[in-house]
Amino acid sequence: MNRSTLSLLAAATALAALTGLAAVAAPGEGDTATGTAAPALLPVERSSLLCPAPSTSELAETTYTSYTPQDAKAAGGGKTGGQQGEEAGKAELKPSAASKDAAAAAKKPDDPQDEKPEDPAEQPAADGEDQKDQQARAKRDAAADKAVLTATTPGTPVSAEADGAAAPALVGLASGRLAPGWTTQQTTLVPAGGARGLLGLSCTAPDTDFWFPGVSTAENRRDYVHLTNPDDTAAVVDIELYGPEGPLKSQLTDGVGVPARSSVPVLLSTLTADAAATDVTAHVTTRSGRVGAAVQSAVDQLGSDWLTASAGPAATLVLPGIPADATSVQLIAYAPGDTDAELRIQLMGANGTITPAVQQTIRIKSGMTAAADLKALTGGEPGSLLLTPARPSQATPVVAALRVIRGTGEKQEVAFLPASAPVGDRATVAGNTAKGATLFLTVPGKDSAKVKVTASAGTGGGTPATETYTVKGGTTQAVTAPVPAGLKGTYALTVETESGGPVHASRMLTQTEDGVQMFTLQPLANDGSRVAVPRAEQDLTVLD
Repeated sequence: MNRSTLSLLAAATALAALTGLAAVAAPGEGDTATGTAAPALLPVERSSLLCPAPSTSELAETTYTSYTPQDAKAAGGGKTGGQQGEEAGKAELKPSAASKDAAAAAKKPDDPQDEKPEDPAEQPAADGEDQKDQQARAKRDAAADKAVLTATTPGTPVSAEADGAAAPALVGLASGRLAPGWTTQQTTLVPAGGARGLLGLSCTAPDTDFWFPGVSTAENRRDYVHLTNPDDTAAVVDIELYGPEGPLKSQLTDGVGVPARSSVPVLLSTLTADAAATDVTAHVTTRSGRVGAAVQSAVDQLGSDWLTASAGPAATLVLPGIPADATSVQLIAYAPGDTDAELRIQLMGANGTITPAVQQTIRIKSGMTAAADLKALTGGEPGSLLLTPARPSQATPVVAALRVIRGTGEKQEVAFLPASAPVGDRATVAGNTAKGATLFLTVPGKDSAKVKVTASAGTGGGTPATETYTVKGGTTQAVTAPVPAGLKGTYALTVETESGGPVHASRMLTQTEDGVQMFTLQPLANDGSRVAVPRAEQDLTVLD
């Protein structure tokens, strides 16, 4: 063996000793290597959430509730790869672009980002600014950088309030044992005015691709997509709009720039010179970076609410949680591929699945948005919509959402419900109150499912409570959410699939203001508390 070979072997052996080389076997090679073992499901180390600015109304009253479920398996904040976190961790939300003015925050993507930020107290005074003004500015910057909400203990929700139009967008980060399953609810009450309503939103994780069927550029709508950038570099976002006749001609060719750690609201009707369209689908993608995206929609005479992104394009979709007293239900769907879609419309009610007489199918042309007016679809019972291919041989992926109205005349109120994925092992929604919280559980398959629902302690105290429900296949159950004993403040609901399924779920909050039954609908999503990590072990035989 020559010297070069010996040197190479020695280096490889040292590397194996320090880092551990992993051997992965091909399928079918037996259990002699670790490649055949199932990946370990370990708690995530960090979670990121983004909350858009809640309202432009001076009358707005916003409550934030932040919560991480208790989880013995996730306790200690397990490190990805199996290591245990040394820190207990925390979860906090801060104002976007917190400590700098807009000009400093709006750096171009190619500007250097690794320079150490200047201490406001050490910055030279601006022209015409004396030392007292400079100190006041530094104080304001320091206050802007302070966390709005901080949580330190799993199983205990925390809350904060903000009033008026000045409440900023928030950028949140959770670490350690606070990261797995961390959720934050943003609930805003606007009691009067053109944007009156109860607006509920589970703050979203950053991503690069979002579908929003159900938006509009009509004159009676003011739909803003809020783009929030959590990172230290700018993001560039493209927004494409598709109406009933196809793509709407865009007036935006260079994308929307979202400065680092900032939030930008974009009025959708300003993006196109085409004639106003009532039913539109918005596709939000990033050229660079990542963002959180949600649409705030205000409808004249009907109120306002948030529309979150639909589940990704799929041939079968579930839209869970249509209230029993809905007076109008409209389905909006879009087919993003090159093939037209024809979907069968079914209603999963309390006693089974039926095909509504008002409309049995919907045809969606490729690249176009289609709508179906399903009127008072539920007939006095809660339900969920199931969309499946009308012809199994033509399974075309689509995205979809519902516009739901309750009430009549001047007392109507609107909410939006996008198609959602199953809750999987666990999903959590915060911001529930002692009254006015309804949970919708639906199982689209034939098999029943057993679902455990846990009510956490309240933000001001209370004893957790648990209820278990059996949901028959093809049905929807609307249950009054369990309430913790001795509740003070708001609390969180955790939904776990114990057997059967898959289970889809949503939560409705209601509040009466001046005779108007205001409400908001929110789908529940899997909390993503664990990540699959391939098993690996040291194997020096790979050096032979």
